[in-house]
Amino acid sequence: MPRDAARPPTGRPAAASEEWLDSVGDSAAAAVQAPTELLGEYLPLLADAAIHGRRAEAWELDAVRELGRSAAAQGVGARRAVDLYLSAAWRLWRELPVVARSSDPEKVRAAAEAVLRVLDDAVGVLVDGHQAERREMIRREEAVRAQFVDDLLRGDADVSRMVERAELFGIDLGKPHHVALVAPRHPDGAVDRAATALERAVVDRFGDREVLVAMKDGRIVVLVPSAAAPAGAAARGGDIGGLLQQDLRRLRIAGRWRVAAGRAFPGVWGVPRSYEEAREALALADRLGSDADVVHARDLLVYRVLGRDQAAIVDLVRDVLGPLQQGRGGAAVLLETLQAYFDAGDVATEAARRLHVSVRTVTYRLARVAELTGYRVSQPDQRFPLHAAVLGARLLDWPARPLPAEP
Repeated sequence: MPRDAARPPTGRPAAASEEWLDSVGDSAAAAVQAPTELLGEYLPLLADAAIHGRRAEAWELDAVRELGRSAAAQGVGARRAVDLYLSAAWRLWRELPVVARSSDPEKVRAAAEAVLRVLDDAVGVLVDGHQAERREMIRREEAVRAQFVDDLLRGDADVSRMVERAELFGIDLGKPHHVALVAPRHPDGAVDRAATALERAVVDRFGDREVLVAMKDGRIVVLVPSAAAPAGAAARGGDIGGLLQQDLRRLRIAGRWRVAAGRAFPGVWGVPRSYEEAREALALADRLGSDADVVHARDLLVYRVLGRDQAAIVDLVRDVLGPLQQGRGGAAVLLETLQAYFDAGDVATEAARRLHVSVRTVTYRLARVAELTGYRVSQPDQRFPLHAAVLGARLLDWPARPLPAEP
C-alpha cells in the first residue's frame, strides 16, 4: 500500500511515522544483512494491523510475493528473507505506542493477534514468491546449460563466443578435455538419478573446475580435463572410463552401465572430437557384442578404420574368410578359434583355455583354416590380412548375418 495511506501510530504527522518505520526497517536489514528495499510496504501493513486491526488485502500480499521473487533474483536466500521479516516485526512491536503506552491488556492482545496474522500471511506469500522465482531461475539455467552442452558437443558454434560461454561454466577450452559417455545397459536404467549422483562424485573426485556433467540423448555426458587423469593413463583415455565405472559401483547405482571414453584433445574442436569418439566406441561395442563395462576409443580405432570403407571390408571378409563356409559345420567355429587365437596373443595354449578345448584342437582348426583359405597365422604377411578380416567379420556380425550382395 502507498506509504501516504499508512496511518501514523500516534497521530503524529506522516513524515514522523515514515521516519519511525524507516528506522525499524534499516535496523532489521542491518541485523540480517539483507537489502532494506525487500521490506517494501510490509512495515506499514504491520503498523496498520496493530493500530486498526486491518488484514492485508490481496493486492498488498501480491506485492509482498513480488518482493520474495526479487529476493531470489538478488541471491538472497529464503531463510534470510524470512529472518528480515521476523526481525522487522519484533522491532516494530517494541516501538508501537499501543504496546509501549497502553495499560489495557485487551488492546495489547488484539494488536498482537492482528500483527501475527499479517506476519503469517506476509511470510507465506514471501516464501511462495521466492520459491517460484527460484524454480524459474533453475529452468532458465537448465535451458542455458542444455543449449551450451549441445553447442559444445556439436562443435559448429561461433568459436570466440563458445570460449566466452565456456568460461561462465568454469571450462578453459584451451586445455585438453576427455568426454566420456555413461549409458544404461538395460532400458530401465534411471539416467536422471544416476546423473545426479555421478555429478557429485565427479566434483568430489576432480573438483568443480573444468568439469561438466549433463544428460543428452538418454546418456550421461561427463567432461573432465586430461590433467585430472591418473599418471601414465593418458594413452588409454586417461582411464576416465574406469574411474567413472568405479564411482557407479561405489554409489550402488541400480542397473548395469557401460562407460565409453574418448581421447583428450585441446581447443574448441577437441571436445566434439572426443565426444564423437566416445559415441562411436559405444556403438561399436554394441555392434561387436562386447560385454565390457568400460570401452576406450583408442582400443577400437582399428574398427573405426575398417568401418569407414564398407565395400572394402566386405570384399576382404568374403575373399579371405568366405572359404571357411566349406568346412564342416560352417565358418562360425573356425572364426571363433581365429578370434580367440589373436586375442590370446597368438598363443595356442591360452586360446585353448579360453575356448575350453585342447591345444590339439586349436592347432587342428588353425591348420584347417590354412587349408581352406590359403592364409597361415604363422606367416606374418598372411597373418595381417587374416586378422583384419576377422576384425571385419566381427564388425559385420558375419557369419550370423549374410554379407551384402556384390554390386
